[in-house]
Amino acid sequence: MALSFPTSVRRLGAALLLPLAVLLAAAPRSAFALTQTDVAPLAGDDFDAKSAAIDKLIATHDTASVAVLKALADDSALATDSGEVLLQDGDTTRDAVTGQPVAASDAQPLTLNNLLRSKVAGALSGLQLASPDQATRAAAVDALLQNPDASLKPLVDAARAKETDPALKKRLDTLWAMSALHDPDAAKRLEAVQLVAARHDLDMNELLRPLVAKKTDGTFAETDERVRAAAQSGIDTLDAIQRRSQIAGTLFAGLSLGSVLLLAALGLAITYGLIGVINMAHGEFLMIGAYATYVVQNLFQRFAPSAFDWYPLLAIPAAFVAAALVGIVLERLVLKHLYGRPLETLLTTFGVSLILIQATRMLFGAQNVQVVNPSWMSGGVTVLPNLILPYNRLAILAFSLIVVAIAWAVLTRTRLGLFVRAVTQNRRMAACVGVKTARVDSYAFAFGAGIAGLGGCALSQIGNVGPDLGQSYIIDSFMAVVLGGVGQLAGTVLGGFGLGLVSKAIEPFWGAVLAKIAVLVLIVLFIQKRPQGMFALKGRSAEA
Repeated sequence: MALSFPTSVRRLGAALLLPLAVLLAAAPRSAFALTQTDVAPLAGDDFDAKSAAIDKLIATHDTASVAVLKALADDSALATDSGEVLLQDGDTTRDAVTGQPVAASDAQPLTLNNLLRSKVAGALSGLQLASPDQATRAAAVDALLQNPDASLKPLVDAARAKETDPALKKRLDTLWAMSALHDPDAAKRLEAVQLVAARHDLDMNELLRPLVAKKTDGTFAETDERVRAAAQSGIDTLDAIQRRSQIAGTLFAGLSLGSVLLLAALGLAITYGLIGVINMAHGEFLMIGAYATYVVQNLFQRFAPSAFDWYPLLAIPAAFVAAALVGIVLERLVLKHLYGRPLETLLTTFGVSLILIQATRMLFGAQNVQVVNPSWMSGGVTVLPNLILPYNRLAILAFSLIVVAIAWAVLTRTRLGLFVRAVTQNRRMAACVGVKTARVDSYAFAFGAGIAGLGGCALSQIGNVGPDLGQSYIIDSFMAVVLGGVGQLAGTVLGGFGLGLVSKAIEPFWGAVLAKIAVLVLIVLFIQKRPQGMFALKGRSAEA
C-alpha cells in the first residue's frame, strides 16, 4: 500500500533537501575519497594500468589527486614493497591517500616512462586552465599546444566555456580542436578541422593527414566526406605555406652566404684587379679581422662589462686597421718584389698564409675561440610560419651592403680611388702623369686587406673563430671575383650573391659537397663562354 504524507510534511522535506543538495554540490572533490586501490597501479609495472590510474586522477582532480600528480611530476612519489604509494614532502613521507606522515624505510622512487610523464605534465597544465591568473592560463595553453592530450578534453571544454579573454579564447579553440579531431560527432570534427587549418601552423599538418588517409581495405579512416574535404583543403593550404617558407628560407640562406662571400671577395677584387696578384693569403686577412674582434670583445668584458653590447662599434675599425696593417707590411716587404711573376707570387702568398696561421696558433692557441653576440644581435624575427631570420645574419647582410657602398664611394669619389682606377686601366700612362703607382699599390692593397678584415669581423658573429677560418672562403672568393669580372665591384657583388644563392638552392637536393662541385662546374662552363666575367671592362693592360 502506498504511503501518503501530508502536504506540510512534503514541503518540509523539500525544504530540507534543497540546502542538502547545495552543500553536496559545493563540497570539495576530496569528499570522493581517494583509495590505495586507485593509486596502487602506479607502483606496478603494467603500463596500461598506470595510464588508467593517471587518467582517473585527472578525471577526479580533487586535492589528493592533484597532490599525487604533482609528486609524479616532481619525482617525489615513492612506492613500497607492499604496493603503497607515498609522497615525499621534504624530510617527511606522507601517505598518498590520507596525507598522514608514515614511516617507510623500504620506499623506492616511483618511475614513469616518457609517455606517462608527458601525460602527467599535460594534466597539471590542464588543471591550470581554471586558474584565475591570466598569465598562468596562457602558460598552460602554451604547454598543451606543444603536447596535446585527448584525455584532457573535458578540462579544455570547461576552460573554453569560461574564458573571457579573446586572444586566449582563440588559442583555447585551437587546443579544443586538436583534441576534438576524433570526436564521435561529425559536426564537432568538422569544426575542429576548420579551426586547426585556420591556425596556419605547419605542425598541425600531421594532425590532419590521418583524416584523409585510407585503411588497408581501401576505405577512408574518416567516414564523413565534409570532414575529409575540409582536412584536404587545410593540408593543401599548409603545404603551400611550407613551400613558400622553404623558398624564402633558401633565398635568405643564399643571401646570407653571399654577403659573407662578398665581404671576403671585395678586397680581393680590388687588389687582383689593380696589381694582378693571386693572393693566397687573402683568407688570413679574414682570420686577422675575426681575432681582432675577439680581442676587443675580451677588453670590453674585462674593462667595460656594462658597455659590452657596444663592442662591435670598436671591433669594426679595429678589424679593418689590423688587417690593413698586415696587408701593407706584406705588400711592402714581399709582393712588390714579385710583380709580374704570378707563379712565384702564388707560391709565396701560400707560404705567407701558412706562416700567419701558425703564428695565430702560437699567439691564441690551436683551439677555436668564441665571439659572443651582443644582445641586440641575439634572437630573430619570425616572418613566415617555420621561418625565423636571425638578427646576426640580418646584421651581416646589412653590414656587407654598407661596406660595398663605402668601397664604391672610396673608389669613385676620392683622390685615392681616382688613382686606383687610373692605375688599373693603364699603369704606364698613370705613371707618366705623376701618379706614384707604387704608393697606390700599397694603399689599395691595405684597403683591400682591411675590407677582408671587416669580413672577418662579420664572420665572428655567426661562428667560432679559429686559425683556419680563412681557408674556408678563399676559393669561393676567387670564384666570385672571376665570375663577376676582375676588378669590377658590381661584378663582385653579383658574383658573391649569385654563388650564395645557387649553392643554397642546390644543397637541399645534392648536399653541400656536391653543390660546391656543381657550382664550380657551372663557373668553368660560364668562363669558357665569357672569359672576362659578367662585367668586362678595360683592364690594367689596356692601351689608351
